[in-house]
Amino acid sequence: MAKTTLIPRPRQPQATHSSLRRWTWRAALVGALAALYAYANTINHRFHVLSPSSLHATVLASLSSAAAANLTDPGAHTALVVRTLVERLAADNPGALLATDWEDRGEWVFNNAGGAMGSMFILHASITEYLIIFGTAVGTEGHSGRHTADDYFHILAGEQTAYEAGALSREVYRPGDVHHMRRGVVKQYAMPAESWALEYAQGWIPLMLPFGFADTFFSTLDAITLYHTVRITGREMIRNLLHGKI
Repeated sequence: MAKTTLIPRPRQPQATHSSLRRWTWRAALVGALAALYAYANTINHRFHVLSPSSLHATVLASLSSAAAANLTDPGAHTALVVRTLVERLAADNPGALLATDWEDRGEWVFNNAGGAMGSMFILHASITEYLIIFGTAVGTEGHSGRHTADDYFHILAGEQTAYEAGALSREVYRPGDVHHMRRGVVKQYAMPAESWALEYAQGWIPLMLPFGFADTFFSTLDAITLYHTVRITGREMIRNLLHGKI
């Protein structure tokens, strides 16, 4: 029987060139998205209708007004702080579309993110800003997330503690303090029972949503809370877009 000699096939340069083209396009797309993101951050501030300094002033005035009532029940005191704050926010920011019916429990939703759990009332949600009342009646702790927005926690009741990896002591924030979480910074944070804050974020808010929804898909599987969160957030964002607010 005659021997059969196998002749190796020559390499196909076409396949190599095709793969190189795909990776070139991918690299170009990543570069274009990075450039777009960098440019978007330079114009983000043009669309803001709220500011951390004015919100802080409103919080301090609300805390002072509530303290003058000398309420001894912590729950009643916190309710007065929130009521006074919401009224002042609406009066001090006539150019902002704010939801103010905080006493409607149907407008409150739980939020699970980074292992922490709390409840929130959405005062304002647009593409570049959100303003919420966030806190917990029983206490929580978790991962802050690494965000593309600056986040300001204005403490209303209780306290918040936090630290960055490598720090050996905690940061402590009490009523009237502001915890500024700069974009890109990540911390562990905790809030004991009956702690509440006015939380304000400035940046591209849709990029924060995956962090806010991840625990629902991979942990709680609470579809009803997800539905109401999307419903209220979407309603407020669309309402702002219809008024020309990005």
